[in-house]
Amino acid sequence: MPNNLNNNDRVRVLSEALPYIQAFVGKTIVVKYGGAAMKDSALKAQVISDIVFMACVGIRPVVVHGGGPEINHWLGKLGIEPQFINGLRVTDADTMDVVEMVLVGRVNKELVSLINQAGGSAVGVCGKDANLILARPEGSEEMGFVGEVTSINEDLIATLVDNGYIPVVSTVATDENGQAYNINADTVAGEIAAALGAEKLILLTDTPGIMQDFHDPSSLIHQLDINQARDLVKSGAVSGGMIPKVSCCVRSLAQGVRAAHVIDGRVPHALLLEIFTDAGVGSMIVGSVAYNNRIPAAF
Repeated sequence: MPNNLNNNDRVRVLSEALPYIQAFVGKTIVVKYGGAAMKDSALKAQVISDIVFMACVGIRPVVVHGGGPEINHWLGKLGIEPQFINGLRVTDADTMDVVEMVLVGRVNKELVSLINQAGGSAVGVCGKDANLILARPEGSEEMGFVGEVTSINEDLIATLVDNGYIPVVSTVATDENGQAYNINADTVAGEIAAALGAEKLILLTDTPGIMQDFHDPSSLIHQLDINQARDLVKSGAVSGGMIPKVSCCVRSLAQGVRAAHVIDGRVPHALLLEIFTDAGVGSMIVGSVAYNNRIPAAF
């Protein structure tokens, strides 16, 4: 990659990043990794680099990932037609087997390997490990083994982070009888962020962020509070696949997460731009005006 920075530029950039690094050192940031940033090899390398950078400067990243396109690919190979209701994957027993194989056995371990190759120290876990994610059926029989979170074993993740590891979490959960459940990755990321008391929850998406008009990128809302986010859902300005994303952000904020971000994972180094600049690259939802900029008010 071309590098046009001279030594003075590099020093200036590092100096300008210092307040952000100081503000977030020792803080937990949960990143939900998905969308184009998982499919495009160049974007994937940049996201991995951003995560390792965060760990190297003392931030405590936790990665939660999906893997929908990869699941669809393997379902197709096995002759199973993917089905969705209200944006959620219908998960019968055969589909659940594929979901677990893909998320736990392939996607998770690929991400762990990439982080390790980039100089990080990652450990892959799923909801079955130490009952990390306990679940129950989401309530509709037609959805099959789609679950909702009942509890998070934050001690497992905290133990990994406290010992210098980057947890990489796949969202296959279990109930008390060992039955596996498929849970939306945005939802899991929000619940993990809440359980850990994270400073930030960041969702990588394939949209610029939260917009007043989904078809007009210029209507991007850079910052809003929890009540404004709820109003956008009620009014229909937030619709479709953005509803569960905004809803999980609101729920995590209500449980104590300091800020939640919906950002465009198609932008190179989107994570660093969102964390280490005032402007950011997406939308930031906050619980109240007490958190009124991208550096914590207490800093």
